[in-house]
Amino acid sequence: MSRGFVKEGDQEETPMVPPRAFLPAGVVNYVTPTGMELLMQERQDLLDERDAIATGGQESDARVQRNFINAKLELLENRIKIAKVMQPTGKKDEIAFGSIVSIRMNGEEMTLQITGVDEANAAKGKIPFTSPMAKGLFGHHIGDIFDIKIPTGLKTIKVLDIK
Repeated sequence: MSRGFVKEGDQEETPMVPPRAFLPAGVVNYVTPTGMELLMQERQDLLDERDAIATGGQESDARVQRNFINAKLELLENRIKIAKVMQPTGKKDEIAFGSIVSIRMNGEEMTLQITGVDEANAAKGKIPFTSPMAKGLFGHHIGDIFDIKIPTGLKTIKVLDIK
């Protein structure tokens, strides 16, 4: 049906879909194997959610919900399409993408994993490879002591372990 014949009160707003995690233009979307599994599971969950939307009752509400899910799926599909799975290097002597690193930063010990932007979760110690912290860690070895400039200031890092 042409949108010209829809009553003004029945107009649907374009759903506001939150953007995916930031990936700078021109940067390859590296993902860990686990990260790719999570993206694929997210896609399946969205497809299942879309299929479960009841078509009875308020058809306009169901249509809005489906449109929202479809918009999220489109963003996710675009991210999956450009994903490049990076297998762990197997090197445990140098920090690289996918490494799990134990560090001491300004006296506090922490464990971080360098992941793709969609897998990153600061609360779980997973940092995106595009972050200043990850960029500063790349290439370092166990025992290295160095400074990293991050948004909160200059931090002194000691690499304790690499997995």
